[in-house]
Amino acid sequence: MDDTHTATAPSPLAGFTVGVTAARRADELIALLRRRGATVLHAPALRIVPLADDSELMTATKQLIDCPPDTVVATTAIGFRGWIEAADGWGIGEELLARLRAGELLARGPKVKGAIRAAGLVETWSPQSESLAEVLDRMLGAGVAGRRIALQLHGEPLPGFVEALRAGGAEVVVVPVYRWMPPQDLGPLDRLLDAVAGGGVDAVSFTSAPAAASLLSRAEQRGMGDAVLARLRGEVLSACVGPVTALPLQGQGVETVQPERFRLGPLVQLLCRELPGRAKVLPVAGHRLEIRGHAVLVDEELRPVPPAGMALLRALARRPGWVVARAELLRALPGAGRDEHAVETAMARLRGALGVPNLVQTVVKRGYRLALDAGECAPDSPR
Repeated sequence: MDDTHTATAPSPLAGFTVGVTAARRADELIALLRRRGATVLHAPALRIVPLADDSELMTATKQLIDCPPDTVVATTAIGFRGWIEAADGWGIGEELLARLRAGELLARGPKVKGAIRAAGLVETWSPQSESLAEVLDRMLGAGVAGRRIALQLHGEPLPGFVEALRAGGAEVVVVPVYRWMPPQDLGPLDRLLDAVAGGGVDAVSFTSAPAAASLLSRAEQRGMGDAVLARLRGEVLSACVGPVTALPLQGQGVETVQPERFRLGPLVQLLCRELPGRAKVLPVAGHRLEIRGHAVLVDEELRPVPPAGMALLRALARRPGWVVARAELLRALPGAGRDEHAVETAMARLRGALGVPNLVQTVVKRGYRLALDAGECAPDSPR
C-alpha cells in the first residue's frame, strides 16, 4: 500500500484579496472567488431601486401605453421580466403586453428571447451574437426616421446607442429598469477604499459601469481620490466584466482587464490567471518563494504572513540578495514609528510565518537580506 503523501496544489487565488463591488448577483461572484481560495471584501458600490417604488419606470411605462412604440428593444432577460412584473403590480400589465404585441420586438440574445416568450410574446428578430451593436446596425440599416423606439435599460447606460438612433431621426423612450443609487450604508465601500489606498487589496472586480463610477466618486468625496487612483493605476488589478463596465476607470487612466465572454465565471477565471501571473517568484535558500497579497507560497505550501511581515518581505524582495538596512525596513513598516526594535519583532514573526530557516539572513550591523540562490541575481543587481 502506497502511503506517500502528495502535496495538494494551492488554490489559484489563495493568498490574494479581491474587492467585490457588485450588488446584484454578489453572492454568486463571492462564492466563485472563495471556492478558488480568495479572501473577499464585499462593498456594494450601489443599490438597486425596488421596481415597485420606481416612479421613473412607471412614468415611462404609462407613456408607452398612451403612445405606443413602433419598436421595443429588450436588452436583458432579468430586466424585461422585472418590467412586466412591475407593470402587473401597478395594474397595467395587460395594457403593456398589448402594446408590446402590436409593435416590433427586438431581443438582444437567447436569454432575452426566453423572457419575451415566457410573457406570451414573440420576438421579431434577435442576433446570434448577443451584440447590441448588431441590433443597432440592423435598425439603422432599415431606417429609423420618424419611428418611436423604446429601449429597455438595465441599470447601465448604453454609450452611443441612444445618440445614434436619435441622429437617425428616431424618437427614443428610455425604460430605466433597475436604476442604481448610492448604497444606504457607505461603511463597506469606505473600508474597501481604505484597503485599496493602504495596499491591502490585490484586485477589485466590477460588474457594472455605475459601480465603477460610484467607487471613484466616493473616493473623491473622501479626499482620497488621488491615492485610490494611484493604486488602481499601479499594483491593484481592476477586473471588469466587459468593456462598457471598464469605461469610467479607463477614463481616469486605469488599465483594466476583461474576459472574452462577459460573464461572472470567465471573470473569475481571468482573475485566476492574472493574479498568480503578477506574483513575484524567487529561488531562495533552495526553496521556491511566490509572494502573493497576504501570504507566501513556500514550495507550493501556503504560508499566511502578518501585514508587517509582508511589508518587510516586499522591501527585501525589491532587491533580492542585497542587504537592506534596518532604517529602510523601518520605513516600510506600517505605523512603526522610529523604533528599530519594531523591525526585529516583525522580522521574527516573518521568519516564523515562513516556517523555513535561513530564508532571510541577518547581516550583522547592516540589516537583512533574502538568501538568493547562488547564480541568481536581481534584475538591477551587478553580475
